[in-house]
Amino acid sequence: MPAIGVFALQGDVREHLATLTALGADAFPVRRPEELARCDGLVLPGGESTTMAKLARTFDLLEPLRERVSGGMPTFGTCAGMILLADRILDGAAGQETIGGLDVTVRRNAFGRQVDSFEADLELTGLDEPVHAVFIRAPWVEEVGAGVEVLAEAEGHPVAVRQGHLLATSFHPEVADDGRIHRLFLDLVQG
Repeated sequence: MPAIGVFALQGDVREHLATLTALGADAFPVRRPEELARCDGLVLPGGESTTMAKLARTFDLLEPLRERVSGGMPTFGTCAGMILLADRILDGAAGQETIGGLDVTVRRNAFGRQVDSFEADLELTGLDEPVHAVFIRAPWVEEVGAGVEVLAEAEGHPVAVRQGHLLATSFHPEVADDGRIHRLFLDLVQG
């Protein structure tokens, strides 16, 4: 049973923990470096990307996160988590930091504000049936590096990508009562 941490300083942590636990993972919140150290894989949830990065720095988690991600720990970022994994951000806050590792340029709040939130059924590489995607102040991928596989698009923009041990979605699979994307991540961890 893989030990999967969910970054828990800010964001929609409970939903990820519930989905991962239902799939048989040993899922737990990560707020300190010693909790990060026991992770076989990590989920960076949706939330507020600038706040998450600032809190990670305040709680001495930013450098350990960068080390684990660059060292090959499987990591799954959703919405703000995608922004945290991105090497480059457009429309970010001044001085906004990321964990990095994913060779993409992400545009923050690309689909608009909270009132512009929407849902769509998307074809996603690796899944037989479309996935119901919930977009809330979501980013999109503006450009991908050579090693990045685009798994799904919405409105002509990549919204799910994979690069080696990293998986990221612009949308929130944890709120859709569908564990298939989390299952893809667990397969990556156990692969």
